[in-house]
Amino acid sequence: MTGGLVTATATRISTELWTVLARYRWRIALAVALLLVAKLATVAVPLLLKRIIDAFAPDAMPARLPAQLPIYLLAGYAVLRFSSTLFNELRDLLFVRVTLAAVSSYAQKTFAHLHALGPRFHARRQLGSLLPDIDRGTSGIAFLLGVGLFTIIPTLVEIGLVLAIMLSRYEASFAAIILLTFLVYAGFTLVFTARRVIYQRRVNKLDSHAKGQLADSLINYDTVKYFTNEALEARRFASIMDDWRAAGAGNARALFTLHVGQSAIIALGVAAIMLLAGQAVLQRRMSVGDLVLINAYALQVCLPLNALGFVYREARDAWVNAERLFELLRERPEIQDAPNAPPLRPGPGEIVFDHVSFHYEPERPVLTDLCLRIDPGTTLAVVGRSGSGKSTLARLLLRYYEPASGRILVDGQDIRTVTASSLRGAIGVVPQDTALFNDTIGNNIAYGRIGSTRTEVVAACRAAHLHELIAALPHKYDTPVGERGVNLSGGERQRIAIARAILKNPPILIFDEATSALDADSEHAISQELDRLSRNRTTLIIAHRLSTIVNADAIVVMERGRIVERGTHAELLRHHGAYARLWLLQQRMDKDMAL
Repeated sequence: MTGGLVTATATRISTELWTVLARYRWRIALAVALLLVAKLATVAVPLLLKRIIDAFAPDAMPARLPAQLPIYLLAGYAVLRFSSTLFNELRDLLFVRVTLAAVSSYAQKTFAHLHALGPRFHARRQLGSLLPDIDRGTSGIAFLLGVGLFTIIPTLVEIGLVLAIMLSRYEASFAAIILLTFLVYAGFTLVFTARRVIYQRRVNKLDSHAKGQLADSLINYDTVKYFTNEALEARRFASIMDDWRAAGAGNARALFTLHVGQSAIIALGVAAIMLLAGQAVLQRRMSVGDLVLINAYALQVCLPLNALGFVYREARDAWVNAERLFELLRERPEIQDAPNAPPLRPGPGEIVFDHVSFHYEPERPVLTDLCLRIDPGTTLAVVGRSGSGKSTLARLLLRYYEPASGRILVDGQDIRTVTASSLRGAIGVVPQDTALFNDTIGNNIAYGRIGSTRTEVVAACRAAHLHELIAALPHKYDTPVGERGVNLSGGERQRIAIARAILKNPPILIFDEATSALDADSEHAISQELDRLSRNRTTLIIAHRLSTIVNADAIVVMERGRIVERGTHAELLRHHGAYARLWLLQQRMDKDMAL
């Protein structure tokens, strides 16, 4: 990452975290107050310990020492120790809601953002590598929130208090050694942690890549088995893990250098302080209690300093993880509603493609100056070779993409001027490959209209000729369908898609090659149900099998993004053009298969 990009990312993350903290400022203020009280108690412990030791020193004890003095000091020592722990725990209890709210907020924000992103984004990202980035990112944000307030700041406060006490009670050389140790430690940690971040980014990248490869291979389990490529998949995964292992080893070496260096600096600092203090005790310039106090403060500074180094390393790792999440959140949705866009006004369902051109890549046009009108309540079928632009019509109508030029009208309304959710709410889709949630049959069908009752779901299934099949299952509508519906046949999944569309009851329907993957019997049965479903609705059928569209009110033939023919089935056959050639070819293929 360049310096400017790093700075911009750091500023964005800091601003975002501050926004989260600002919503809980009173809770945070109380937590900080408890933290300061805990630190004061921690710093007071060595002072009280010095008094206890000096009170018991033989040359300091009077002939008749009051019996309550040592007991009072010892009791106070115990109370201070307990208070430090108690206030720290109370602080954590107060702040945990802030941390949980932040993690929950960013998880929800990321989830909603991913659904707002367009097909182009999801086509180029692997789900298996996306999920670890989200998980690490939300965890990183939670760590950063807690670290800034409750580790780095308290440690600096503690070091400041110790230095102030040391300067007020002892020679400046003690405070100077502590300050020098802190500065050397901080400089060493900053430099070597920055070097280690390079390894950490590579480890994270390879970890996400490995999880993406793992998920992709398991999703395509059947394909791996078909071609007996288990060994190939294992080698690919092993290659990624070898790279990950090498990056992890480099990261471990960098961490080793960092740990050893930090420990050496602390050890030298403590040794210098104790050497100076021991010499002062021998010269009678300090008491044994002073020696214990200085030792306690040296440890009290150096141990948090060591913890500070650990936290700084972890914070940099968390920062790297948060960077990935914020990169994801910076992705802008391709399709965004215009400001104050109104919902689509209900109408009879007229659809017009007005001089529409479109391309996925500039050098490869998909649609060129296409004009098409679908009258309300009629069925229009679109046929053509693969790559002719048939399915693109459906994607543009659903506003998954925007036309490069031209416009698409629904009941006279440019779909770019209305909300995408209202547009899609008016359209029902029966796709070629019906994707189902890993849930029950009943819940998958009810997804077509959230809030529908079981009675309405059953009615939709009866209309789709699916109820009898479901009723014969042991768990009926509570039968699990498995991951993406693997427990059901292709025909059963298509009937569920039809039942969903019936339950949604939209004025516009799209059938995107809804029967192309089915056998002849299933295709015939489902085609009849699609015919019934499309009655009195505006219907766009994207067809591969011409036998399923012979009853369409109009048929258009596309080639290279343009309409080359239009008419009814009978008219197009009489024309002896592209449609007639496709029809004859499919008839010949059907006869050959029958033989």
